[in-house]
Amino acid sequence: MSDSEHTLLIGVDGGGTGCRATVGTAANGILATADGGRANTSSDFDLAINNIVQTVKTALQKAGLQEASLNNAVVHCGLAGVMTTQDSTRVSAALPFCTCIATDDRPTAVRGALGDQDGYLLSIGTGAIAARQLNGDFRSVGGWGFYVADQASGAWLGRAALERVLLCHDGLAEHSDLTRAIFARFDNDPNAISSFSITAKPGDYGAFSPEIVAGAKSGDPWGQSIMREGADHLQRCLAALGFKAGQVLCLTGGVGPHYADYLPSATLSGLAPSRGSALDGAFQLAKDMAERRVEIRT
Repeated sequence: MSDSEHTLLIGVDGGGTGCRATVGTAANGILATADGGRANTSSDFDLAINNIVQTVKTALQKAGLQEASLNNAVVHCGLAGVMTTQDSTRVSAALPFCTCIATDDRPTAVRGALGDQDGYLLSIGTGAIAARQLNGDFRSVGGWGFYVADQASGAWLGRAALERVLLCHDGLAEHSDLTRAIFARFDNDPNAISSFSITAKPGDYGAFSPEIVAGAKSGDPWGQSIMREGADHLQRCLAALGFKAGQVLCLTGGVGPHYADYLPSATLSGLAPSRGSALDGAFQLAKDMAERRVEIRT
């Protein structure tokens, strides 16, 4: 058995809502997985680092492994908020792992969903990613973070819904059951919404997305309007990536699959189930890194 087959592999998937970590080896596969707190490094760096470390340690405990095993572990972290090489270096340096690479969450999402096959991915959770994998070439559009992008994401849905609530309060639009229900969560006080917006993180906005998705599914006009607007943006993303009807398309993330009700039927003609999650992708990329490390040594 080669060194890479029994090297401890750790994959981490982190974003504005929470993070997940998985541990295992190439020989035995995934041994344990754990869930943890928010891990968007641009929103709160120190909190993200702490949550990643604690989640990895929990996964180790579940697998019956000692923390000392981290000394030889190979780790790939796919994290929201890692946008530049400097970001990656800063995150890797802050984590107490022997061999660690931190990337944004696009490579892990694509690898998890598509494996080695060509295709397109709309990964929509708290944030949003549109990407393609074609003949070994990776390309993406959007994904620049909630405050300037991430249209159609869970966080974007939440913000859009609160915007509608305030328009309705001001008499500029008609309330629906959805906007009334969301307004009630703020005691029907527009000032409470304004105050919330000053400190709210993407995950705080994303917490409203299940209610919006459910409202749209039940026929709420505002819920459907917001979902259609998000779907229109995703369709433009696919067009920018060169997508053609019939090509493989995966919809992943907590929100992504719900857009199937709003995208054109031609777009969905090549719809395929995801081969795995972003966490699976992180684990596979850690495995690739371990194999390269052995090749370099030999």
